[in-house]
Amino acid sequence: MFSTPTLALVGLLSLLSTAAAQTWTACNPLNSTDCPTDLALGTSTTFNFTTQTSTDDTVWNTTAAPITYGTEGAAFTVSGAGVSATLQSNFYIFFGTIEVIMKAASGTGIISSIVLESDDLDEIDWEFMGGNTTHAETNYFGKGNTTSYDRAIYYPVDNPQENFHNYTVVWAQEKIEWLIDGKTVRTLNYTDALGGQDFPQTPMNVRLGIWAGGDPKQPNGTIEWAGGLTDYSKAPFTMVVSSIRVQDAHNGSTYTYGDKTGSYKSIKVAAGNSTIAETVNAPPPMNPIQKFQSLSKGAQIAIIASASSVAFILLCLFVFCCFKQRRAGRREREIADAQWEKGTAELMAFRAEMGRTQQKGYSRIDTSYAGSTTRF
Repeated sequence: MFSTPTLALVGLLSLLSTAAAQTWTACNPLNSTDCPTDLALGTSTTFNFTTQTSTDDTVWNTTAAPITYGTEGAAFTVSGAGVSATLQSNFYIFFGTIEVIMKAASGTGIISSIVLESDDLDEIDWEFMGGNTTHAETNYFGKGNTTSYDRAIYYPVDNPQENFHNYTVVWAQEKIEWLIDGKTVRTLNYTDALGGQDFPQTPMNVRLGIWAGGDPKQPNGTIEWAGGLTDYSKAPFTMVVSSIRVQDAHNGSTYTYGDKTGSYKSIKVAAGNSTIAETVNAPPPMNPIQKFQSLSKGAQIAIIASASSVAFILLCLFVFCCFKQRRAGRREREIADAQWEKGTAELMAFRAEMGRTQQKGYSRIDTSYAGSTTRF
């Protein structure tokens, strides 16, 4: 593990990186009373990216760059300068658990990230530097407060750019735990975060993404925190997420800020079923065999009987058509044979007549010739 001075320095540099990171809010409830309500997840579900070719737009929003899907999972790629990819949930959780199976991107200055972010800029992070093959960073922020530099802490992990690992955040009202492959590496108690003032405690959405902290256009502090300048000639740089499990501690439909304090006590949980929960828990479409198997025995027997009757009728029609066609073919053959025989007979008669005619002609010529000989 890094020494305390090193952690402090890196923590300070990480604060400078927040402007470039994928952390922002469209409407801050601490500054406005007109912010929209947050759509609750209201359930527990797993998104397996290895078995799909896209995400449901009602559940996830892809920003900045396209995400591709393959046998290993969802691939987030930096292909060049100014390119990044982020998958952001349209749902929020109000305390709960997020568990991500992923492989970080390699490449100096390339940042792979798992972020929980609230509308009032509470934040819980996992971040991975592409050039750091031995450690992962844990971090948090309360209401966007960046006045201190002692929050980022790095923990050992076996080559996160080459191996898939399980990175988990267990977020409760009284504490936050970060886990690597099921083992708790860090615990933050509520009171340890500036007496609870900087403790993340308002509904958060989920953001998975990749970006170039080492881009030459980034501030020097960000570049140094990211591990150095990014060499885009070595692109593409790809982070892969195979799955994510998300569990919401509440089962309401929406979350609303009751005031501008930013306290978890002010959050109102609306009763009812979440539309997101209905979507993610809906059974997948059944194929014809599954639909048949889901029917009652009586319905299955009726369908089989009906299908058998239809098959028998079709078979009878087929046999009738074959028989009819065979009879028609036989008649056509008889007619053709008769015509052939008639034609043959006529041809034979014609040849016989031609033979008789030619024989008579030859006799006249012989007689005339013979007479002529007598005169000589």
